[in-house]
Amino acid sequence: MLSTLPVSGLTIDWNKISEDSYLRNIRALNNLEHLEFHQPITFFTGENGSGKSTLLEAIAIAYGFNPEGGTKNYNFSTYNSHSELYEAIRLSRAPVRSRWGYFLRAESFYNVATKEEEYTEEEPAKAKHLHRKSHGESFLETAQDNFHPHSLNLIDEPEAALSPQRQLTMFIEIYHCALAGAQFIIATHSPILTAIPGAEILSFDNGKIHPCTYEETGSYQITSIFINNREQMIRRLLEDN
Repeated sequence: MLSTLPVSGLTIDWNKISEDSYLRNIRALNNLEHLEFHQPITFFTGENGSGKSTLLEAIAIAYGFNPEGGTKNYNFSTYNSHSELYEAIRLSRAPVRSRWGYFLRAESFYNVATKEEEYTEEEPAKAKHLHRKSHGESFLETAQDNFHPHSLNLIDEPEAALSPQRQLTMFIEIYHCALAGAQFIIATHSPILTAIPGAEILSFDNGKIHPCTYEETGSYQITSIFINNREQMIRRLLEDN
């Protein structure tokens, strides 16, 4: 049966990646040849440097998004920091292409907001004036404006922009949009977002991409231990240092 997900998987041709590329030193990626997505919502979790954002970025560029974010119509470059991985990736796509999509990343959202103002200079009525709002407010508003049914949405570390309360709002937006046929692939450390029911969680820890449960994610375990044993944890942390 053909998948209805806009992106149901990917393959990587490592012959297209140079032998001295730093990508070969990312343990979770250097043995990855094929990856499948089975649910409308997929989370990439794992420690910093484990390859989550690197793979998400490569998927976005291979699909046709601007490396710094936005819709497929955004075409600008502030600083080329993306890896060559996108050149080696082949995506498995649905027969019918998504009508809409968005690549939303906290790291370069300022650049996207700046470009949005430039794009709407000739149509002031459409301007969102994102720079007049806080980072979190403009980030969430952009998500709400661009999450549509039957769309592909790639999000990188939304918790970097959003308070816990706003993460709960994002939780609701993602859940209901996925029910309407949208696909989400999200790299995150958020124990709030990864709790969305029915989501597939892929861990990049321990040198291999593998499915895991919500309770097995490092973000859940560390947050839970800290909250439930706060005084003991603080005392131990300060004594050790």
